Amino acid sequence: MKKKRRSVGGLILALILIAVIVAALAIGIPYFLNFLSSNENSDSSSSDSSSSFSSSMSSDSSSSSVIDDSSSSSSSSSSSSSISSSIDSSSSTSSSVEQGFTPISYYFLDLNTYYTGDCTYIKAGDYDILIDGGARKAQGATITNFLNEHVEDKVLEYVIVTHAHQDHIAGLVGSQNASYPSGRTGVLYNFAVETLIDFPKTDATTAIYGEYLEARERLIEDGTTYLTALAALDTNNGIIELGTGLSMQILYNFYYDHEPSDSSLLDPSFSTSGFSDENDYSVAVLFSQGENHALFSGDCEEYSEKSLVDYNDLPECDLFKAGHHGSYTASSSYLLDVIKPETIVVEATVGTSEYASDANHSFPAQEAIDRFAKYTDSVYVTQVGNFDNRSYEPLNGTITVSYDSEGNQSLAFTSSSLKLKDTEWFLNNRTMPEEWRGESL
Repeated sequence: MKKKRRSVGGLILALILIAVIVAALAIGIPYFLNFLSSNENSDSSSSDSSSSFSSSMSSDSSSSSVIDDSSSSSSSSSSSSSISSSIDSSSSTSSSVEQGFTPISYYFLDLNTYYTGDCTYIKAGDYDILIDGGARKAQGATITNFLNEHVEDKVLEYVIVTHAHQDHIAGLVGSQNASYPSGRTGVLYNFAVETLIDFPKTDATTAIYGEYLEARERLIEDGTTYLTALAALDTNNGIIELGTGLSMQILYNFYYDHEPSDSSLLDPSFSTSGFSDENDYSVAVLFSQGENHALFSGDCEEYSEKSLVDYNDLPECDLFKAGHHGSYTASSSYLLDVIKPETIVVEATVGTSEYASDANHSFPAQEAIDRFAKYTDSVYVTQVGNFDNRSYEPLNGTITVSYDSEGNQSLAFTSSSLKLKDTEWFLNNRTMPEEWRGESL
């Protein structure tokens, strides 16, 4: 009986062992087959690679006598092309992200007249902008003819009128002239205007102001958007985007919505507005291209210049159109200490008796020059006249200040390129500031 039990026990043990082996084989064989298949593929790949390498070496050997690095160039062509493509792609992406600034050019017009007046044409990318249009009606033809050469589509996207004085608006109205399609020479009669921005306040009652109102109303009827400077401030704080890194901002002036009698609210020491209430109503505009800034303050005098500083975050300015044509009543130290201008343009027929009984106070006045000199000697003037008669001629002529897509400045003149301090008129009629004596700023 013991023998039989041992026999049955051995049989059971054998069956268990067989079951384990079968299970192991069922699990392991697929892995084993995959392993063999993997090795075969690897061997085949290795063989192909070896064959390709051998073929490449053979090819290199046959061509090496022609160009030593031909094989290297050929074999790395795909890799090099891939790297080059990657670099080009990266460069393209970078350039599409960093296109640079939209260029801008400021044209300070020589109005070809004895009379002083302001008129600045600005080409800002696709935008055509005009600030003011002096000095007399006769200059309507001068300005319109200039714009005809620069504004191809005959559309001014923005016209900004700083205040109601004749030397800033007369050329916008112009004179009657049948040779012009509109029958008048004025800018507002010869160009479509998308947006007109002007002064919120005025005390003007002159005939030329009445004619300006007629021209403005005509534009509004034709679809021009009309805004006062105050209304312009209601949208995006007066900032108007003109392109990549380029903008125009209408600045706040205390006298947009206050009377001259309110001047003590601006400063307790102020009892009345400055030299002219109308001047202090002027619209002020700041252009910004990256870190390059240009300030146009119309004819703002000392009081309104203080408000520009106190109510606006003014940056240091690369370009400044001298306040009130370089008058002693404007371009105050309070303003200049903040904007620290590097280039100053005076739009005036300098040295005349038009607005001065004293030759020292003809434009630009000695006081203004002395204040300019603390910051720059790059001062330029459109025209020069004679205090004793009505003769005049270009000084720098039309002055063009341009900034390219990298923000680099360039200057161009239709007449002399001399700085004011180096001109015959200056040497004969003004005292050289200490800062300008033999030193370059």
